[in-house]
Amino acid sequence: MPENPEHPGSRSALLKGVLKRCVLCPRKCRVDRTAGERGFCGLAGEIIVSHALPHHGEEPPISGERGAGTVFFSSCNLGCCYCQNYQISQALRGRRLRTDDLTRIMLDLGISGCHNIEAVTPTPQLPRIVEALIRAREEGLRIPFVYNCGGYENPEIIRWLDGTVDVYLPDFKYGREEDALELSRVGDYPARALDTLREMMRQTGDSLETESGVAVKGMIVRHLVLPGRHGNSIEVLRLIKKHLSVSIPLSLMSQYTPTPLVKDHPTLGRRVSRDEYEAVVDKALDMGFEHIYTQDVDERALNPDFERDQPFQWDGSGKKMRD
Repeated sequence: MPENPEHPGSRSALLKGVLKRCVLCPRKCRVDRTAGERGFCGLAGEIIVSHALPHHGEEPPISGERGAGTVFFSSCNLGCCYCQNYQISQALRGRRLRTDDLTRIMLDLGISGCHNIEAVTPTPQLPRIVEALIRAREEGLRIPFVYNCGGYENPEIIRWLDGTVDVYLPDFKYGREEDALELSRVGDYPARALDTLREMMRQTGDSLETESGVAVKGMIVRHLVLPGRHGNSIEVLRLIKKHLSVSIPLSLMSQYTPTPLVKDHPTLGRRVSRDEYEAVVDKALDMGFEHIYTQDVDERALNPDFERDQPFQWDGSGKKMRD
């Protein structure tokens, strides 16, 4: 791949060029999506958006008081059997949009008072997203852009986003290859996630800069604690500490809710217990992680329902900084 271009328009053109032999993610399907060919994600070259709305369920510096301007993109480059957003990540539900339509959505979210534009699962649709973002900025959009992804990225593509993304919000789902292969069909997840987060950290640093409590630059790494997978969570923490930095803000999430696809699974068919979750939080503290967002463990079903106009039926996520 060519080196990262300086001009945003050139960057957008290069990303669109990747669609002709798609290597946007580590699966590297190499299909010509501009000709309608489809790889793992099932997408050609179109934009498909499920919902776009002010979202109050993210970490406090992302949601702030007025909400993140969250755009939920359909499809995904992972295949997590327990995905909390399975209604849109494993289907192509949503509105098919032109680039100008997405630009208008971004501008409208900014006008409504949202603190940022947050792209959720952007990886398969990245070229059009960047094109729309560039146009929105040319038309006056001034709020940060948040890249909320599953952590399974092509670091060379992420390198092209240097200067485009303000805040990275990646998952680090798996520290063990066997768990990644079983649950998401990607055995190389830990190595790819480390390479990805290393590049993100190079761009934004290992901390989170805020203004009036709202993120303007940096990164937060998320990890969803899964029932019966304590060892996987501990290995994620170990890898971050060894290869990245204990200064990176961590968001340790307890909100896992079984979906219909895994309701009969021997471990994934139940919620995370308080003891399981607190054991992971305690380990992170023991390892010296400096900034940790945590959640209460309760019985609320915290997975969204994308059949609704408002998918989130609760007020906030309960995420808070652990002192």
